[in-house]
Amino acid sequence: MDMQEQDSHLQFDMNGFLLNGQVWNEKIAGAIAKYDGVGPLTQKHWKIISELRHSWLGGHSLPAVSHVCHQAGLGPMCMEELFHGPREAWRIAGLPDPGEEARAYM
Repeated sequence: MDMQEQDSHLQFDMNGFLLNGQVWNEKIAGAIAKYDGVGPLTQKHWKIISELRHSWLGGHSLPAVSHVCHQAGLGPMCMEELFHGPREAWRIAGLPDPGEEARAYM
């Protein structure tokens, strides 16, 4: 993924995940969302992003999609509806590659 036009310090791995999560911010999330065709991020998007970041940063765990949606007060298909899938939500949240096995479930 080449987003050099958006921000020169962004680097992504070969699977499209942000290499340095320390540089992540709301502007970067918006740029990734735009690149992925998700569109402008709404309050519902930010609820999901917050839940994903909380889960990963709090214990390096990949939560079940339905659990994230439930915690955010949304329906069980919220990631499909809002992000086109969990992979895009994870990327927009600025989280690292969760590994081959986890990617298979995204």
